[in-house]
Amino acid sequence: MARELKAGEVQEGDIVDLAHDGRGIARVEGKTVFIDGALPGERVRFRIFKRRRQFDEAGLVDVLVASPDRVVPACAHFGVCGGCSLQHLSAAAQIAAKERQLLDNLERIGRVSPQRVLPPMRGPEWAYRRRARLGVKYVHKKGRVLAGFREREKPYIAELKRCEVLLEPLADLPRDLAALVETLDIREHLPQVEVAAGDAATALVLRVLRQPGSADLQKIADFGDARGVQIFLQTGGLDTVAPLRPDLPSLSYAVDGGVIIEFGPVDFIQVNRDINVSMVAAAVEMLEPTADDAVLDLFCGLGNFTLPLSRRARRATGVEGDAALIAKARSNAERNGIGNTSFFMENLFEPTQFGPWANERFDLVLLDPPRAGAAELLPRMAHWRPRRVVYISCHPGSLARDAESLVHAYGFTLTRAGVMDMFPHTTHVESIAVFEAPE
Repeated sequence: MARELKAGEVQEGDIVDLAHDGRGIARVEGKTVFIDGALPGERVRFRIFKRRRQFDEAGLVDVLVASPDRVVPACAHFGVCGGCSLQHLSAAAQIAAKERQLLDNLERIGRVSPQRVLPPMRGPEWAYRRRARLGVKYVHKKGRVLAGFREREKPYIAELKRCEVLLEPLADLPRDLAALVETLDIREHLPQVEVAAGDAATALVLRVLRQPGSADLQKIADFGDARGVQIFLQTGGLDTVAPLRPDLPSLSYAVDGGVIIEFGPVDFIQVNRDINVSMVAAAVEMLEPTADDAVLDLFCGLGNFTLPLSRRARRATGVEGDAALIAKARSNAERNGIGNTSFFMENLFEPTQFGPWANERFDLVLLDPPRAGAAELLPRMAHWRPRRVVYISCHPGSLARDAESLVHAYGFTLTRAGVMDMFPHTTHVESIAVFEAPE
């Protein structure tokens, strides 16, 4: 009979798999142990810090036999900062693990496999983030300000000097922001800074819980001038976001050979600029709209997919639940000289309340839902009767659940699916899938 191990006693084990959250999985006397920092194929020493009925959680003590996929993390803060969890795994192994997770979810939850697995969509491995939300905290005991992401598994702000996944001009922003805020009278009333970068301009939105005085405003303005970034202040909800100076140039980015998408500093845009460009081009190519087609883009946002699709289709309809985004999508269509596009605001999780647009027929449908998926919309496919659906997913579980409905309830065929490396060095799995209607 095996002896009872005390909590915290060092043990040895072999890592047999990678969990969805990036931890290594070992089996010890029939029980699953999740080990932070361990990789498949390794033999490690670990210490359990939390025992549960079904599994244990452990920390890595050292690696006895290393995986060939283990690499030295590029970031000095890896392991403390919670922004990235896979920097110790090679980029190729990361994307392979995400592909396995996608296919496993499709098979296990959706009871379906794609006829063809698409090559992974890759972009830069570093300096890719154009959107980020940084926490800011004045720590009395240290007498200084910290700026960065949350620590891993902790509520505290990690003390960052540099972030290797932010776009290069912004990599030193955590250090520089901390230095700025330390000099402000409102340093205890500035908990957050949002970063948003367009192709030609970058904005910082400072969340302030107390109106800055004139001296603070001047320091903040000087910081923006020195870094060449736009400064916005947010005193309350999103409707209070206002530029520090008037007449700032609009933030924008280009997709699909010249369609310009303008956006505000707190609007939703895809975090990875390069992957977004590739993703839009891939979606257009996969849908294959013709001049006779009516295209429906659900969860359309600013028109990221709608406007490129409309240039090839007879008409394109974009639907979104956020009134401000719909207004900006319409402006983007007008600004790009695109007249065959209509945008509607609807709560896409309440199909019984849809307006007349939903009674029309659509030849092609693009779905780009949030993590919850699009289950409420799928019964509408019987009316719309599209010949093809392209589904952009940010969660393989909800994609798999919706794939089960599309295939087994509505007769579609999953012809292609693959992962997109939207968030290198994290466990987020973004994917694209193509469903063909029955003939």
